[in-house]
Amino acid sequence: MLTPAHIDRIVAAALEEDAPWGDLTSEYLIPAEATAQADLVAREPGVFSGGAVFAGAFRLTDPRIEVELLVDDGAVFAAGDALATVAGPARGVLTAERVGLNFAQRMSGIATLTRRYVDEVSHTGARIADTRKTTPGLRAFERHAVRSGGGHNHRFSLSDAVMAKDNHLAVLTATGPDGSVSITDALRAAVARLPHTVHLEVEVDRLDQIDPVLAAGPGTIMLDNFSLDDLRTGVARIAGRATVEASGGVSLEGVRAIAETGVDVISVGALTHSAPALDLGLDVRVTVPDGD
Repeated sequence: MLTPAHIDRIVAAALEEDAPWGDLTSEYLIPAEATAQADLVAREPGVFSGGAVFAGAFRLTDPRIEVELLVDDGAVFAAGDALATVAGPARGVLTAERVGLNFAQRMSGIATLTRRYVDEVSHTGARIADTRKTTPGLRAFERHAVRSGGGHNHRFSLSDAVMAKDNHLAVLTATGPDGSVSITDALRAAVARLPHTVHLEVEVDRLDQIDPVLAAGPGTIMLDNFSLDDLRTGVARIAGRATVEASGGVSLEGVRAIAETGVDVISVGALTHSAPALDLGLDVRVTVPDGD
C-alpha cells in the first residue's frame, strides 16, 4: 500500500498545506547559502515507522537534502537514540521539519501502541488487526505503521471484501417477498453472486446468530462485543469452520483475556484512532560559509 507514488502524493499535499506560498520565516531569516545538519532523535522509547515518509518530506522540499535512515521501520529504540540524519540547504531542512516530524511521530506512535498489543497476545495464536477507523487520507500510512508494530491489516477499503455487519443484515433480511428472509438464505443468495476470490465476513452480536450464519459458509465470523464466556462458547461452536474474529471495545488491559478464548483475530480500532504521537525531535545545526 505504501508505494513511492502514494508517499509523494500525500506528503506533497502536506507540504503545500504547511507552506502554501513558501516558508516566510526561513526565506527572510536564513541566508540562502546556509547549510544544516540535523539528527532525528527519540525523546522516549518506542517502535519506529515512517522512515520513507520522513525522508520524502525533505526530498520533495529540496532534492539536494540528503536523509540517512539509521533504523528500519519496526525497529525498537530507546530515548536518546538517533533514528535518522538530515543534511542540506538550511532553508529546505527547516521548511520540511514539521511535516516530516508529524508523519514520523504519528506513524511511530501507532507502531509503538500496536507492538504493546501484539506483545500481550504473543503466547496465543491470535492476530492483532487494525480497522477502517483511520484518519481520512492517511490510511496507507497508518496501516503501514500497524505492520511496523507487528500487527496485521484488515480489509483496506469497502472494495476489498464483503463484510456484512448488523445494519447490512437488518436491511438484507427485510427484503424477502413476504417482508423478511432468513439470515442463512439471504447470505447464501449473496454468496452465489460473489466471485470465488471475494472473502465474506459476517458480524454477529448474539450466540444464537452463529449457526444460521455458519450455514451460509462465510470465511470469517466476527463476534462483536461478546463477553469472554460467550467468546469461548462461540469459538467452540464454530469449531474451525470459519475464522473467528473478536471485535468491539478491545483495550490493552483486556486483550490478553480475549486472545486466550481461542479467537483467531482481534480487531482493534484504538491502534489508529487513539494512538498518541511519539515524542521525536529534530536537532538542527546550521552553518553559514564565511564571506570573502
